[in-house]
Amino acid sequence: MLRPVSVQLFLPLSSLVCVLSIAISACTSKPQSSSALDAVPSPNITKSSQSQTFAQTNPKSFKVETVTEGLEVPWGMEFLPDRAILVTERPGRLRIIRGGKLDPKPIAGLPTIAASGEGGLMDLALHPQFSQNKWLYLAYTIEGNGGLLQTRVSRFRLTDTGLTEKLDVFPGVPGTAAGNHFGSRLAFGQDAKLYITLGERGEPKRAQDLNNLNGKTLRLNDDGAVPKDNPYVGRSDARPEIFSYGHRNAQGIAIQPKTGAIFQTEHGPSGYDGRQGGDEVNVVEAGKNYGWPNISYDRKAPGQLPPLLLYQDAIAPAGATFYTGNVFPQWQGNFFFTNLRGRALTRVALDGIKVVGQEKLLQQQYGRLRDVKQGPDGFLYIATSDNDGYGDARSGGDRIIRLVPN
Repeated sequence: MLRPVSVQLFLPLSSLVCVLSIAISACTSKPQSSSALDAVPSPNITKSSQSQTFAQTNPKSFKVETVTEGLEVPWGMEFLPDRAILVTERPGRLRIIRGGKLDPKPIAGLPTIAASGEGGLMDLALHPQFSQNKWLYLAYTIEGNGGLLQTRVSRFRLTDTGLTEKLDVFPGVPGTAAGNHFGSRLAFGQDAKLYITLGERGEPKRAQDLNNLNGKTLRLNDDGAVPKDNPYVGRSDARPEIFSYGHRNAQGIAIQPKTGAIFQTEHGPSGYDGRQGGDEVNVVEAGKNYGWPNISYDRKAPGQLPPLLLYQDAIAPAGATFYTGNVFPQWQGNFFFTNLRGRALTRVALDGIKVVGQEKLLQQQYGRLRDVKQGPDGFLYIATSDNDGYGDARSGGDRIIRLVPN
């Protein structure tokens, strides 16, 4: 079972970050006096198991370039084999960027999308054999019976004239009229299965109900069928689509290349459902319970897993990726995720699934950050989200920016 034995805390001056390990029941964070990221050892971990101090990236080692702007709430990105970038816009448009130029005409063939609150057209994923079959998966909000909003995932074939051959691989389940906590991140694992995150729709009790798919991570075959080896197949008291449960609102997912481990970012309480903050990074495993709403922050309960990383102050973690390129060799194997409220890009250095340090990049420089992907050129591409109702409504619209060597 993939579980962290010990996780250390490294704090930049601008952030109060608290990292939990399985062995630690509580921790506090304090501003550091050094300009480097200083280690804060746990009193419950012996000196021999403490990780090395992790130095910050030299800010002069990279620069930020604007790829394009004029987007409206870009939610997800994928690179096509020809290096063009597909981008979803939450109001309900699928866009394409070629050679740094945003095509003014959206891609045709999208279904009816209910863009309401935090919902709309959200994530996308390419089939592992996309070069051969051209299959594209989209997660989006629909209006179901009685006006209830729910997440649907459909497969399309991407052609030169638009999307065709729609197949609903996950038709959706009854949601709520509220426009929040949709989750809706997509990723194919190394097992070629499709993983889907679903939020608990603002009703925490759903996350622990195994007959309710909200507040869960789902695992499906590429055609929507349930894999025979899913953890709850054959049980009358649970839905067979469920891979893991006890999630509040996971808005980032990435597969660790060397291990196949599934990393997810997840939003903690917003005030009405608990003390604000407590955002998480989890390593998600089959059949495991990640505790919401029974545990958050440093609370524990039998059979419910604490997070790999915990942030006391709300940062609203979102899209995530692992860096495997050669352009930034010092970042090889690092886990990156965007922060909406935190307005930063978080870099996490790992030894397997053990955290050895982290830092914030671009903090308070480019507004709310929604998604991050590594491009085929080895650069990191980031989607901003300043026009999502929570940001500063940038007059030039949202942007795709990228980190390149200086």
